[in-house]
Amino acid sequence: MRLSEFGNKEIVNLTDGRRWGLVEDSDLVIDEETGRIHSIIVYESKGLFRGKTNYIEISWDSIRKIGDDMLIVEFEEKKRRFY
Repeated sequence: MRLSEFGNKEIVNLTDGRRWGLVEDSDLVIDEETGRIHSIIVYESKGLFRGKTNYIEISWDSIRKIGDDMLIVEFEEKKRRFY
């Protein structure tokens, strides 16, 4: 899969059904030594402007399925970290 195909997928949490937005609006944390994706940082929207102060970091291990339109992740709300 190309990165350009990956970006337009919607991120959905399997645990509660919450939609977190699109991969293209998120940041990827990549291990510089191995080149592997470590996690996805999803920013919480605030009105018309997206702030980079509130976000959740979803571990790559939390991804359950990458479909044609969605990226299904599974994590508990208590793992949610806002800064």
